[in-house]
Amino acid sequence: MRQSARAIIAAAALLGGLLYGAPASAAATQVAQVSATVAKPLILTRVQDLDLGSIVLGPGTWSGATVGISRTGAFACASANLICTGATKPAIYNVSGTNNRAVQITAPNVTLVNQSDPTKTLTLVTDSAASVTLTNSGPPGTNFNVGGSISLSSSTAAGTYSGTFNVTVDY
Repeated sequence: MRQSARAIIAAAALLGGLLYGAPASAAATQVAQVSATVAKPLILTRVQDLDLGSIVLGPGTWSGATVGISRTGAFACASANLICTGATKPAIYNVSGTNNRAVQITAPNVTLVNQSDPTKTLTLVTDSAASVTLTNSGPPGTNFNVGGSISLSSSTAAGTYSGTFNVTVDY
């Protein structure tokens, strides 16, 4: 009986050690901040087309005469080989979105195609601000201008040259 009492005590001690002797796991908790920035979608609207007016080429052989209008509306036609007339204007766009957000503007150069002979082209080198900051949320939005210039020579084919802007805005 002595041995069975010892066996019972040993078994109880072993069972107690298994139930109570296992180390307790330590729980850990950390706090992390959560944030989200919500922006209104950008809406881009064309307000006005760019127009460089009418240009008459002078006689002789020459090159590198530039005609352009800056994004601020300053027109330049300073070559003695050109006569420039007509109403000129920069392109105007309107962008709306979230107040006080900076909007990046991309306005790549434009290929202008002669409407009488599509094999003849000119390149309009654009003049645009890199960004604007919105002054309100939603309408009325913020206007920005895009200007540009072309280079002409005595061999430039006559005709109406036109093309389209691929203006992109993004936060």
